[in-house]
Amino acid sequence: MIAHRQTKAPSFSPVGRGWGRGTTLALCLLAPPAMADEIWVTNEKDDTISVIDTATLEVIRTIPTGERPRGITFSHDFTRVYICASDSDTVQVMDPATGEILHDLPSGEDPEQFVLHPDDRHLWIANEDDAVTTVVDVESRKVVAQINVGIEPEGMGVSRDGSIVVTTSETTNMAHWIDTATHQIIANTLVDSRPRHAEFTETELWVSSEIGGTVTVFDIATKAEKAKIRFAIPGVNKDLIQPVGFEFTPDFTTAFVALGPSNHVAVVNMQTYEVETYILVGRRVWHLAFNRDHSQLFTTNGVSGDVTVIDVASRTALKSIKVGRFPWGAAFRPTE
Repeated sequence: MIAHRQTKAPSFSPVGRGWGRGTTLALCLLAPPAMADEIWVTNEKDDTISVIDTATLEVIRTIPTGERPRGITFSHDFTRVYICASDSDTVQVMDPATGEILHDLPSGEDPEQFVLHPDDRHLWIANEDDAVTTVVDVESRKVVAQINVGIEPEGMGVSRDGSIVVTTSETTNMAHWIDTATHQIIANTLVDSRPRHAEFTETELWVSSEIGGTVTVFDIATKAEKAKIRFAIPGVNKDLIQPVGFEFTPDFTTAFVALGPSNHVAVVNMQTYEVETYILVGRRVWHLAFNRDHSQLFTTNGVSGDVTVIDVASRTALKSIKVGRFPWGAAFRPTE
């Protein structure tokens, strides 16, 4: 259990400081309302999605899905949400407003993670059981290509300009660089054991290795390894420190890395590649998602069945929100 110290803000009355009731009312009317955006969380053992209101920090909807939902992402206009229903062997397309499943996409077997190309049309899907990456046109609902990759592909990342997609293979321990125009592998780079997640900056590719306990940073232009980030948490066995999902701040100065069963998130300086601090969260932290202004970060904690809300500025855990069993993926949705 995480104990949070609550600090009571000092109270004051504007009346008596030269402010009248009319002024107070005017200020209240001028104050902007809290943005009621959402964080969508897949619960892989409940076959549901928990929808969290980012203003109240409470679950406001629970939506049924196919079997074992894991990866989740929204279309660029947020009118569709794509869900990897792994044990249903499909990617489901849902209307986020109604929660209705509109149709399924031909995803290949056991889709786990995916990435939506910047064209908002092509979904690149890792098929863990088939050792392939499947490319699906979400408009025609047809498979465009299937690319043979390493054994047990999982992580997917797309470059900012959309020219490269990377698939990570857990058993082969590689990042496979794929040209999105030709659907051909242009490079294979070794990483540490069991790569799980991949993300691009403008000039770098970051890949987490769960069993290796590292994050490897590559230069996009050369495909060469640039840095290796390692983690050490006082009092936590090294075997429990297992990097999985991670998110970057918009200015690419800070990375937040989920460290699995260590129950911590690492805060990494993206210029020096040094770990600045660790944040204690729920049990088996897996993936993360920011709110709209990136002031808060939401982590999925599988074993404790909750989501931890992190204050980004102070780098502290604010609250735990109970969701379904084994929360896995997380995605942000603006509601206005």
